[in-house]
Amino acid sequence: MLANSLIALDREHYVHPVSAYRAHESRGATVLESARGMFLRDANGHELIDAFAGLWCVNIGYGHESVVEAAAAQMRKLPYATGYFGFASEPAIRLAAKLAEISPPGLNRVFFSQGGSDAVDSAIRLITHYFNAIGQPSRKQFIALEKGYHGSSSTGAGMTALPVFHRNFDLPRANQHHIPSPYPYRNPAGSDDAGVIAASVAALKAKVAELGAENVAAFFCEPVQGSGGVIVPPVGWLKAMRAATAELGILFLADEVITGFGRTGPMFACEAEGVTPDVMTIAKGLTAGYVPMGAVLLSDKVYAGIADGAAPEAVIGHGYTYSGHPVAAAVGLEVIRLYESGILDNGKAVGQRFGAGLKHLERHPLVGEARFRGMLGALELVADKTARRPFPAEVKLADRLAANGYRNGIIFRAFADGTIGLAPALSCTDDEMEILLARLARTLDDTLGEAEVRAALRG
Repeated sequence: MLANSLIALDREHYVHPVSAYRAHESRGATVLESARGMFLRDANGHELIDAFAGLWCVNIGYGHESVVEAAAAQMRKLPYATGYFGFASEPAIRLAAKLAEISPPGLNRVFFSQGGSDAVDSAIRLITHYFNAIGQPSRKQFIALEKGYHGSSSTGAGMTALPVFHRNFDLPRANQHHIPSPYPYRNPAGSDDAGVIAASVAALKAKVAELGAENVAAFFCEPVQGSGGVIVPPVGWLKAMRAATAELGILFLADEVITGFGRTGPMFACEAEGVTPDVMTIAKGLTAGYVPMGAVLLSDKVYAGIADGAAPEAVIGHGYTYSGHPVAAAVGLEVIRLYESGILDNGKAVGQRFGAGLKHLERHPLVGEARFRGMLGALELVADKTARRPFPAEVKLADRLAANGYRNGIIFRAFADGTIGLAPALSCTDDEMEILLARLARTLDDTLGEAEVRAALRG
């Protein structure tokens, strides 16, 4: 009865993010009630292994008492402190210093946001301010990748290159541009690593030439494209794109909102290729989703350009009420301690089993490609493996996958194109990984067994 009451209230009042409003009202919410470790339980008592870490964020798993205690202790001591008027709190100061310590060398300045979307918006504002402040006001053009995701705010959603975030929002803006995704599985240049990298570099240089180098501010990219379908570029791609931006004289922003905090193996994905961006956005794993928080990390060059571009008393007019919230900062410090106390290493170890399991599933009749890096992966399902032909929209493959997954006790991201997105917690044990892979395989088998799916395979 309680679940039914909540579902009714949800239909009447709760506007869900990234949803079809009327379709959601018709379906009704699945009310989640509790969680522990890798497992969630809904209001009907159905247990599910969470293979997506909430929304790519619960990297440490659910139910860490030390995180709860850190939040409660800070709430009792100082539940709120503004960063305005020269005020600060100890957790915010210590977290900023810790992030500077563990991030790629040279990212020493930290601006706190409440999540990834406003971190991207903040980055755009600060980059715009930077070029105005250093006397290059013509640099207003921004470039990102097709299939990229940089949040759903009024400005960042234009840098995102997924149609659902543009439709009826008057986006992208005239100064927001996109070049092809590296996407090896469907790259016109072929899946050869060198060819994919060369094509991306050439596309960036061509776009900058088209716009005029003196007009371009920055290139934005995710080290692995998350919401575009977990697109994993070849090793060396990130380093090559970073080198290209340096050659072109534009800023390089690495969006590590999803890939940060051990998701791809190292603390930050940039580390794997020795890349230091000019600007880096983070969120999600920063607090493992336990409370909202994000951040923009700035290089000394960008910070100095902003700070020295006006008279010392001139205010830089950007900030939020909850920037550097002391409770969120206390949680962030404890989550990072857990990463460094073994969870990061566990993620690297279990990530090998994860990758091997996905490669094994590539043999399944539905799977065209398995791709992964660390504890971030995807299975792209196709109707024809040879032609790499996706399933027709009328099959509604994503809906079938989500329903079959739920019945089999597993949560994953079912993308509209038929790709299954996976991001298990870094704390996942070997036994839990076996459960996850077994339930995933059963879900594929159940989906294959549906008549409409099999008919599309024969088509």
